[in-house]
Amino acid sequence: MRLAADHVKVSVPATAGNLGPGFDALGMALGVADQIEVRALASSEVDIDIAGEGADTLPRDESHLVVQALRAALDQVGASQTGLHIRAVNRIPHGRGLGSSAAAVVAGIVAARALIAEPEALSAEDALRLATAFEGHPDNAAPAIYGGATVAWKDADGAHARPLTVADQIETAVLIPRSTLPTREARAVLPPKVPHVDAAFNVGRAALLVNALAGRPEDLFAATEDRLHQIYRADVMAPAMAMLRTLRDRGLAAVISGAGPSVLVLGTDLAEAGLSSGPLAWAEGVGGETWRSVHTVDRVPGASAQRL
Repeated sequence: MRLAADHVKVSVPATAGNLGPGFDALGMALGVADQIEVRALASSEVDIDIAGEGADTLPRDESHLVVQALRAALDQVGASQTGLHIRAVNRIPHGRGLGSSAAAVVAGIVAARALIAEPEALSAEDALRLATAFEGHPDNAAPAIYGGATVAWKDADGAHARPLTVADQIETAVLIPRSTLPTREARAVLPPKVPHVDAAFNVGRAALLVNALAGRPEDLFAATEDRLHQIYRADVMAPAMAMLRTLRDRGLAAVISGAGPSVLVLGTDLAEAGLSSGPLAWAEGVGGETWRSVHTVDRVPGASAQRL
């Protein structure tokens, strides 16, 4: 497989995994995205410029997730490796349960697809399986690739996903705190086993959520109840749980976004509920935090790429 382009631009959205009861299965794309430009170089050099999130902390060598994923994708289709110049404008907050690592992995894979002569050799399902090999679970990678809301699962053949129907009136608002929480810490507090009654509870709520998203917003509050992960993470994300309780006490369908500590709200007329994009004055001090919102009304598309 040869390269057919040497300069591509990729956009990948933030994502919220779980959506409450759909642990490691349900996810949704959100209205903020990273933009990555990749140039193929006739050398072995790797040069990375980073603006925005992670500018002071992310690596600028072969260990960067975009580089690792891009190289894995090129290897998968038998394309030659190349030197790289990468310009990343990172707008997805890091360490806040918004799929920043999945976005980086998907960006690398989609960039590779745009560089090669036969992009169809890296289908959306190929991209999902490769991204899941990096991430370990597909709930963030799936909406990053397909856009909108998705349900994803794994079997002996790897990861799979299907888009979900989301009614036009359903909006999202993700409330983002200043503090961060590494995903590994959030996963470390989960028990190896859960009671059967709690598993059955979540199965019912996840099924109800799929139906509610398709056009029954009045069921979103009940559909976003969870017993598998949020309660176990309460001690490591006290501010997020305080915000979660505040929102649900107001009757809003709020959940922890992914591994947290951001909080996602699903519903209608969210601007009228005080969740417009920007700093949230009413939320100042909830959980000892400062909060800002990203409010999304329309369906968010998945990752895209263009040759430059």
